[in-house]
Amino acid sequence: MLDQLWPLVGATFLGQPILVWCGFLVLIGALLTFDLRVLNRYDHTIGFMESLRTTALYVAIALAFGGLLWATMGAEAGMLFVTAYLVEESLSLDNVFVISTIFAAFAIPPKYQHRVLFWGIIGVVVMRGMMILLGSVMVARFHWILFLFGGFLILTGMKMLTASPAAAEDPSKSKVVALAKRFIPLTHEFHGHAFFARVPSKKGNLRLVATPLLPALLVVETADLLFAVDSIPAVLAISTDAFIVFSSNIFAVLGLRALYSVLSVMVGRFGYLRYALAGVLMFIGAKIFWVELVGPIHAVVSLGVTVLVLGGAIVLSLLRPPAQPPVKAEAEK
Repeated sequence: MLDQLWPLVGATFLGQPILVWCGFLVLIGALLTFDLRVLNRYDHTIGFMESLRTTALYVAIALAFGGLLWATMGAEAGMLFVTAYLVEESLSLDNVFVISTIFAAFAIPPKYQHRVLFWGIIGVVVMRGMMILLGSVMVARFHWILFLFGGFLILTGMKMLTASPAAAEDPSKSKVVALAKRFIPLTHEFHGHAFFARVPSKKGNLRLVATPLLPALLVVETADLLFAVDSIPAVLAISTDAFIVFSSNIFAVLGLRALYSVLSVMVGRFGYLRYALAGVLMFIGAKIFWVELVGPIHAVVSLGVTVLVLGGAIVLSLLRPPAQPPVKAEAEK
């Protein structure tokens, strides 16, 4: 038996040893278990300071992981991880607006919101893992697809600069909710943090129904999928190493979900962040063409530009709030 398993020890998957992938998944599994069984064992409304402490923990772990990559894979790998982590975290800020709207539409009490966000992370790991796997394989086999990514990112950045925020649709009327209703009845009543419950029917027997937490989770997962369509090409444009792309994505999602209760209130103040994100996307897209046609750009340059642009936008937003707040922020008041 050991003789059959031994060859797997040295085997690689997408450029990294299988043991490295397994070790990372074990780490994420341990963090999620600690989050659910220790930090959030009981349903409660997560306060400001608790949210900051949990976020600080996840950020520290992510930076420590980046330091480990620096020590084992080299300085460039460490800087690429941090750059991808910052870009993914920043691009996901828009997701906070959407999740906040979803919770409001389904009237999810604050003490149950973390439960939805937690199980949403499980779906993120699976969905983004599949998308990154597909993207990495396509880049490896068809290198020219990087030019498509570059053009897509430049156009996306230009669209962010020129397009006005669209009015949010009612999440409770989305197609994914309508599809769910075809398979299982939905109730407007909550049964603790349960996604399903058995309630008496008109005939007197018990029937299985879905509580509002299930459609909220389905819509959150759909939103995550749509945001990944934009964010994964951006991170693949930073690094084609599937392990760096996947790990930075997952750590960014963990940190963002931990900070949700704070960001859902504060994110409307970052009025200039949208323009900074547009600039970062166009920079990353242009960098692809530069690297392929002219020559390489050091990882420290990408990291420096990302930090300066995003950090500058956040500081400017706090010091000089825009005269006209974004439409989305107004809609949530």
